[in-house]
Amino acid sequence: MTTHCVECGAVSCPDLFDTVLALDHSRQPPWGPLHGVTVACYLLQHPSRLPAAHRARPLAVLRAYTTGGLDAATRLTEQARQANNHRARHAAEEPEPPPVPPPAAFEVTIADVAGDGTFPAAGFADRVDAWARATLSAWRCS
Repeated sequence: MTTHCVECGAVSCPDLFDTVLALDHSRQPPWGPLHGVTVACYLLQHPSRLPAAHRARPLAVLRAYTTGGLDAATRLTEQARQANNHRARHAAEEPEPPPVPPPAAFEVTIADVAGDGTFPAAGFADRVDAWARATLSAWRCS
């Protein structure tokens, strides 16, 4: 029997997330540069993993990515990473959480991005782009 995730609807999403994280951490294109976008999409599609007060930052990353491209998202994630460094004097101010409840369904999930389960390089960036846009749309933030 196949079990679908109650949050995103995909099959085996925790295993898929582990797989894409391993690829992300290789820092090799196309996976590595999209790490911040990938994590933001996954967390927003699994809101139980992210307290409501911390959902605004991944939404901001996806907005930056969909409006300003990868460079804009990378700048935002790097600023957050530096501010969260234990050596930083001041923690980054967390934006206000979104005023809407988490969506019940998503048009594109990690399973769609995974393709055959291996996150093939060919078309990966396009699949992540569709994932980011679908996630924002579901949160009514596009």
